[in-house]
Amino acid sequence: MIFMNGVAADEISGVSWRKSVASAGIGACVEVAALANGGVAVRNSRDASGPALIFTDDEMRAFVSGAKNGEFDSLYG
Repeated sequence: MIFMNGVAADEISGVSWRKSVASAGIGACVEVAALANGGVAVRNSRDASGPALIFTDDEMRAFVSGAKNGEFDSLYG
């Protein structure tokens, strides 16, 4: 099944949502799930049935690479 951006996250069935262990216990987590047809869904754990953003594998690889390289560090001082 193909999902569009903004789909209710609880409509994405058969996936395993994951979050960073660094976010454990603080209740404000970004969760990701690999989609069966490729791509990644992203949701806010505070609203688990709220909208999910859908990214292609290439988009997610580019983002993770940038995060690993510190390209977004300036967002937090």
